[in-house]
Parts: sequence; C-alpha cells; structure tokens
Amino acid sequence: MIVASIDIGTNTVLLLIAELDIKTLQITALKNETRMPRIGQGIKKSGVISLDKLELLYSVLEEYNIEIKYHNCDLVIVTGTNAFRLAGNTPLIISELKKKFDYDLNVISGEDEAEYAFAGAITGLDKSSNSLVIDIGGSSTEIIYGSENNILSKVSLQLGSVVATEQYLLHSPPLQSEISDLEIEIRKKISTIEVIDKPDQVIAIAGTATTIASMILGLKEFNETEINNFEIKVEMVKKLLDEIIHLTDSKILDKYGQIMKGREDIILSGVCILNKIMDSFGFDKVKVSTRGIRYGAIINHFRSKKIH
Repeated sequence: MIVASIDIGTNTVLLLIAELDIKTLQITALKNETRMPRIGQGIKKSGVISLDKLELLYSVLEEYNIEIKYHNCDLVIVTGTNAFRLAGNTPLIISELKKKFDYDLNVISGEDEAEYAFAGAITGLDKSSNSLVIDIGGSSTEIIYGSENNILSKVSLQLGSVVATEQYLLHSPPLQSEISDLEIEIRKKISTIEVIDKPDQVIAIAGTATTIASMILGLKEFNETEINNFEIKVEMVKKLLDEIIHLTDSKILDKYGQIMKGREDIILSGVCILNKIMDSFGFDKVKVSTRGIRYGAIINHFRSKKIH
C-alpha cells in the first residue's frame, strides 16, 4: 500500500510518500520533501494564520498533490500541529483544504503530537529500549519518554524556535540580555518536566535537530544518509552556540549555506532550547532521527484501525 503523509507545522510542511506493510506497519520511504512557508509567523500576536501564509501553504500543497498523484497513493493523511491549535481561523482553513484538495486535516492535541513524534522517531531503532524523544518545533517542543508500547511521560511545552525568536531574540545578533531572558524562559518550561529514569537512548527529531547535525557535519545541503543516526554530543552543541551567537542572520546563511535557507533567523533559538534540555537532564549526546510526526501519523492511523 502506498501512503502519503503530510505534516503541517508552524515552520515547515513535510511530505512523506511511503510503502506500508499493513501487517507489520513497516514503513519504507519512497520520497521525502520539505518546504518552509512558516505559516505560524506572527500567530502569537495576531491569533490567526495570515492570508499571505495560507497562499504559500496552498502553493506547497498543490506541488505535493502532483507528487501524490504521480505515486498513485492509496491514502493521504494530513496532520496539523500547534499553529492550528493557536489559530482562530483554523475551522475556515479545514474547510478550504477539503474544498481545494479533498484533504481531511487532522489537528492533533499537544499530547497526541508527542505520541506521533515518539512513534515516528523510534521506527527503525531499538524499540525495546527506553527512549526519550525531543521534538523542537516552531511554536512548541515535545518531550516524550517511554518504550514502544508504554509511554511513561509526554509533555508539550509552548516554546519553539519561531516563537522563541519572535518573543525574545529581537536583534540580529541578539543582545546578551535577550539570550539571558530566553534561557530563563527555557529553564522555567523544562522545570515542569519529570523524567522517571535515565533513558537508554535520547533521540532528537524535526528541522532544528537535522539542521544542527548538518551544521556540525559541514553539509551545505540535506543528506538523510549522513544525518540519520548522527550523534550530537553536548560539547558540539555548546561549540555551535558559541559560533553563531554573535552572527547576524545573513552571516549564518553565508557561513552554513543552502541548508540554512528559511532557518537562518530561528536556528539560534533552536540551539538554545536543545542546549538547555541536554544540560538540565545531563544528556551527553542525542541521536538524530530524520523521522517524526509524518511517520507517526501513519502508524497511529493503522493502529487505530486495528483496535476498532
């Protein structure tokens, strides 16, 4: 069975086209695409997703629809996360997506988002181990702890790379006081989390993690083979933070190349969030997974079908 899974986040819109073994729920990726319309930009102030951003979103989905039809997908799963939870015009957008594309947008809760992220992250990894998954998104950060069949804790923090940048890092490069205020806020959010035991593995997913890995590896373009399973050590994060904290957005783009396009202004806050999480819990390394919510959405869809 060929399945398409679209993850519409605050910053990115991700497409996965995959072959699915319905019996084992084994997912074999056929195509992965990423676009960055940043639909959640300014949402904290306005309370809505702007018309300009919606036009960008529809343009991305039109492009994806061509790929979906080309691959003769049997099913299209569309998942919306925190931007849609915050936006007052979400019902209108759901109606428009149905009208334009015949897509049923599933806006998931923060807790469901954590479950999807966890399920996607551990595909292809040792599922018997206790894992902690870190998903730094644009407007929220999910931290999930457990094993394949038993999630012990899941927390959705209302702070991600886009929101943190818009609220705290007002200059480029930021003032030291802005960095300090952001770090205080991150610590405050993290202090609400309890990790039961030290996990066997810590996994970081989504654009912040894959971009950090690319920066450390010196990749100018996304290379899934090199990024997936790459281990980011805490000293690497601190070194990267020291390198970019004094750079303007344009200099970050110049230094790290095309891989940064669309993230050059928000990557610093993402690095700050990862750094504080690793510090707070004493993690000396995290493993990067290029899988995430779009994979978890497929697994959840078919698990629920089996249950019912």
